[in-house]
Amino acid sequence: MDDIQYLQYCRGLWHEFSRTLARRTATLDEQDPLRLLAEEFLALPETDLYGDGTALALRLFSHHPEFAPTFPRTLLWFLGGDCLHVMTDEEIATFQALDEERLAAAERGATFDYRAEASARLQLP
Repeated sequence: MDDIQYLQYCRGLWHEFSRTLARRTATLDEQDPLRLLAEEFLALPETDLYGDGTALALRLFSHHPEFAPTFPRTLLWFLGGDCLHVMTDEEIATFQALDEERLAAAERGATFDYRAEASARLQLP
């Protein structure tokens, strides 16, 4: 998985999470803060993941912690910065190792199945 594929993978995780959160909050009042947050997740352009994505993820973790376990850990690593504060040291070390292996494989022209490796090492769905 090269950098472009990794970016597409993370964007896909964002969209999947956003759609799921929007479905789960669709029956809430239109002004409910969680439903409004879900709409912001859904409306975020792909180009703003690093900018506004971090703020949205942190709002989810701080204001609606019951939904935090459903947010992909891979996206926390991808977004970096303050999102790393909600990850364990073990998760950070594992994602660092995955990135190093992904980049080394890309340099060799080899295939690296990031999703499978992350799932196996972190017990991700």
